[in-house]
Amino acid sequence: MHDFVVVGCGPAGARFARRASEAGHDVLAFEQGTVGEPLACSGHVSTDIWEFVPDDARDELFQNEIRGARFHRGGPDSEAHRFYKDEAISNVIDRVGLDRRLADCAREAGVDLREEHTVLDVTERTDHVTVEVRGPDGTETHDARMVAGCDGPQSRVRRALDLPEPGELLHGVLGFTETVDRQHFVDVHLSVPRFFAWRIPRGEAGVEYGLATPPGHDVSERFEAFTADYGVDTDRRCSGLIPIGPPKRVTGRRSFLIGDAAAQTKPFTGGGILYGMTAADHAAREIDPDRPGTLGDYERAWRDDLRTDIRLGHLVRAGYSLPGVVQKAGMKAFEGEIGVHMDRPSTLFSREQLKALLTRS
Repeated sequence: MHDFVVVGCGPAGARFARRASEAGHDVLAFEQGTVGEPLACSGHVSTDIWEFVPDDARDELFQNEIRGARFHRGGPDSEAHRFYKDEAISNVIDRVGLDRRLADCAREAGVDLREEHTVLDVTERTDHVTVEVRGPDGTETHDARMVAGCDGPQSRVRRALDLPEPGELLHGVLGFTETVDRQHFVDVHLSVPRFFAWRIPRGEAGVEYGLATPPGHDVSERFEAFTADYGVDTDRRCSGLIPIGPPKRVTGRRSFLIGDAAAQTKPFTGGGILYGMTAADHAAREIDPDRPGTLGDYERAWRDDLRTDIRLGHLVRAGYSLPGVVQKAGMKAFEGEIGVHMDRPSTLFSREQLKALLTRS
């Protein structure tokens, strides 16, 4: 019997599998298709990403350095409010390459990671879980002391075990062009309902265009209009769901959720790579597969770490729907040099941010 079966090997799943294996546990992991495919997420991440990969990964994954953002209330020609640092705020990376490198790290740590395996059902029993999987050679079952659901916004583990759903799901669309763009600013457009659209320069890798909004708001049509305003036709396109708002419980009797399956994402951007891997580290430290009571330790640990930033993130997002005159006044008041960490809105109250504000006054 395995200690853990991990369902889904994106960043959160691969990170947990690796850390659990390094702690001496027997870990079996399944990925529905090929790790990293199909692409459904942006590659714009904070510089903290390099703490989660080997030192030599940067040369392989890095695409561009971002030092600020231009916020628009309309299209590309509308007034822009600039927020920036004199150093890198974030990086743009090869998103598919990141998933594959994290999966390689898990395998190197001893994880039995099997691609092209679709989990069909999960059953919690008194002293173990049973996972039914369809692989290249047919259907198979595996027993483990616990199961980790790291299988995204529409988590099969979550639904099979009747765990609570995220607060909401947004519909996101990404498109790419091959135009080389080495500039160091992203563009954020508060021109769609209840969220935003974006343009991210990816250096030699081209440009990423994206948009997210609640389902039913004509997402595809809005994306077409957005890219038309920029005068581009995207070469490649993908879409996916973005979970916002963690449920009150992400654990069962012998099960737990990590990453998008648990809606461990930033409410103000939808990004979940760093939050998911941070929660994965908490899970690997706190959960003992022989002691189901430690699932509560995981719940407390990740929430204590991320609760404040998630709550503040909801407040930041609420600003996207404020009346235009209020948005404009707020952006004018705060634009300029900033001292904020892109993953941690709690740094709005940091010494660095206060210093940046005082420097402008």
